Amino acid sequence: MLNHGSTFLWQDQIRILVLFGVLFAGQGFAQIDPLAPSPPPPATSSSTSPSSGGSSGPISGMEFVTIPSGSFQMGSPSSESGRDSDENLHWVSVQSFELMSTEVTQWMWEEVMGSNPSYNSGDNWPVENVAWKQCQTFISRLNNLDPSHTYRLPSEAEWEYACRAGTTTRFYWGNSDSESVINRYCWYAGNSYSSTNEVGLLEPNSWGLYDIIGNVIEFCEDTYTSDYSNCPADGHAYSGKDSQHVGRGGGWSRNASGCRSAYREPFSPFDALGVLGFRLARS
Repeated sequence: MLNHGSTFLWQDQIRILVLFGVLFAGQGFAQIDPLAPSPPPPATSSSTSPSSGGSSGPISGMEFVTIPSGSFQMGSPSSESGRDSDENLHWVSVQSFELMSTEVTQWMWEEVMGSNPSYNSGDNWPVENVAWKQCQTFISRLNNLDPSHTYRLPSEAEWEYACRAGTTTRFYWGNSDSESVINRYCWYAGNSYSSTNEVGLLEPNSWGLYDIIGNVIEFCEDTYTSDYSNCPADGHAYSGKDSQHVGRGGGWSRNASGCRSAYREPFSPFDALGVLGFRLARS
């Protein structure tokens, strides 16, 4: 039995009441979300370190990290605290690609789309209240601005591989979810003050990715499936019959177990919530 719903907090519903004057109750998974902190051992993987430095995108502030190729065990062991039943361990090989060092910000979104849908306004804060379908429109326009590259959402395998950065622990910093540790790395229910926060303020993982855990849940390209058995082993996105898409990384309204490296959530391609955002991959 999945326990995704257990990570939603009552403060989310209170936030809806304050901002809208309407309390949506009993509407199901998507609607109860409101608008809406010693390095671990190395993984058993063929990965190498990412290249030093990075390259820029066509919009000011877009910086990309080159993620090295490698193989890793995706998912979580049955002994992992807080795990869900859709996290079965399996080997995946990932080819080298580029990933943005931060989540897409409101400044970047507005430069491309001409407006800002976010509830918590700030140029250097992650854009949120965007649906998977809207992210695809943003990406299409960005590709027109920079035809020398192909921008896209990362596959779910690419996302977890980059998040782990060679680790096999619950989080990329280790197994501890004590406040003194987790507060250094991610904005989650225990330190976010029920809001997104400016990108890049907390410590990145060892591959230079900021907020890869927490702040906003990040869309992946994949169709959601509770069973990894049919998913590609080469790191490509899974495309199945389900209409929902995968969200990764937890977010400001999730508790610690909802911010684990293996944690997954399904969302409709039309869900636009204050805890949903994205990060760009580039080929």
